[in-house]
Amino acid sequence: MPSPQNDTGRRSATMRDVATVAGVGLATVSRVVNGKPGVTPDLAERVTRAAELLGYRHDLTASSLRRADRRTHTLGLVLEDAANPFSAALHRAVEDAAADRGVLVLAASTDEDPVRERGLLKTFTARRVDGLIVVPTGQTDTEIDAACRGGTPVVCVDRPTTVPHVDTVTVDNRAGVRAAVKALQAGGHLRIAFLGDLPAIWTAEERYAGFVEGLAEEGCILHPSLVRRGLHGAEAAQEAARELLALPEPPTALVSGQNLLTVGIRRTLQELRLQYHVALVGFDDLPLADLLEPGVSVIAQDPVAIGREAAALLFDRLDGERGPARHRVLATRYLARGSGELGAAVDS
Repeated sequence: MPSPQNDTGRRSATMRDVATVAGVGLATVSRVVNGKPGVTPDLAERVTRAAELLGYRHDLTASSLRRADRRTHTLGLVLEDAANPFSAALHRAVEDAAADRGVLVLAASTDEDPVRERGLLKTFTARRVDGLIVVPTGQTDTEIDAACRGGTPVVCVDRPTTVPHVDTVTVDNRAGVRAAVKALQAGGHLRIAFLGDLPAIWTAEERYAGFVEGLAEEGCILHPSLVRRGLHGAEAAQEAARELLALPEPPTALVSGQNLLTVGIRRTLQELRLQYHVALVGFDDLPLADLLEPGVSVIAQDPVAIGREAAALLFDRLDGERGPARHRVLATRYLARGSGELGAAVDS
């Protein structure tokens, strides 16, 4: 079979070509390009120089097919939205952990679309990634199960899955929101509004449940008119906040269930010049939140810790761990920056 051509139409250099130029055997070239021991430094240098001279590129896919363990040294990372600061930090943490082991991370976004998620899961498994880390939409358990049955270990992050034998890493969403409600109630707030993401998202449901629990614990009334759910994106939150603040009896405090929603809510507060009069606490941190005036108080989770834990669990499986599914629950932190500390007595 002829060697494949490169972009210029010329035949690509092969390991046999490198061996000829370096004056060594094919087995020596194979050991050098695959990073295996047993080659003297001077021979390794000759092979490396020959490879550079010929522009030789090692075919990792072909090598993986010849390896006994069939590893490709790649991981698939399925995110909700790679542009979201939470997803970006999670991605970087997984990437750093993988780099320590010489593993490449391939990442993609679902935009909360289960059809897109199914396609990504099938594509990554077809490309023979060694393992998958997934932020599941909650509607693709069949595909996740198929990947596991096919021998690809899966770790779900941020949200769980009903598939058995899948490790998960989440945070205590309910406790985080309960803490925020407690802080607002301590400031004298009785009319507290909640703005949340799509109810089909597990984290959105958990955060709303924490809000309801927090009100009950603090003896506050849940006002249905102050709840806005099913919001997705900053613009939707911006409009919902505008509606809430136009009510005859508007809320004196707002709780946001997601960082992009927090952005939209803060925009509305600033447009109406209410950022010093209506308290705001958001779930999940966002860039520059501490530089605003007042700073945005948040229920912060640690995406870096989540990513590291997920990578550790996945590499455990790749290293042979065969125990039952593990579920790591990480704590959140309440960061008081000013917006959540505005008292109810400060009225518009």
